[in-house]
Amino acid sequence: MSADPKKVYTLEEYLALERESEVRFEYRDGEVFDMSGGTLNHDLAMGNVYDLLRQRLLGKTCHVFTGNMQIKTPALLPYRYADGSVVCGKAEVERFNGCDLLLNPVVVWEVLSASTEAYDRGDKFTYYKSIPSLKEYLLIAQHRPHVTQYIKQNERIWYRQEFNDKSESIYIPSLEVTLQMNEIYQDVVFPA
Repeated sequence: MSADPKKVYTLEEYLALERESEVRFEYRDGEVFDMSGGTLNHDLAMGNVYDLLRQRLLGKTCHVFTGNMQIKTPALLPYRYADGSVVCGKAEVERFNGCDLLLNPVVVWEVLSASTEAYDRGDKFTYYKSIPSLKEYLLIAQHRPHVTQYIKQNERIWYRQEFNDKSESIYIPSLEVTLQMNEIYQDVVFPA
């Protein structure tokens, strides 16, 4: 959803809006999109993945970040908001507009909604692919059990697999952890 569909923002206007607002916005080609809010299912799935990864990565040198962490995307500056991300090793940041931009995520995940699914699967994924450290991208549906996992093979090829059953397991090779679909969707109630 656009903050003001008639207004075209300069990058400077967008950055001022971000600094002064308690709401998160994302900037794309002069348009500003409200990144706050969402559904119960969205928040449950997002939080479940965050909690599961934090548990599975205890004792490793990986750090799990929430959707509040801005991620620098070289293909479309200045940054994007993901629903969550993971860095292994030292988290590298660049200070920008009073915030830290994460430079080296290895995994990024998004919980899809009707209004963002096409963007998350298309242009946003293209922007994320420009991050040299990124190895995996997870897209999590909130209206039914469905996860799409992309695993980087090389600069041009990403292997895709889909999971549609709550009894399935998703192995995340870059983190050497496995997530169960029923854990990702714990407490999520799908529409009839």
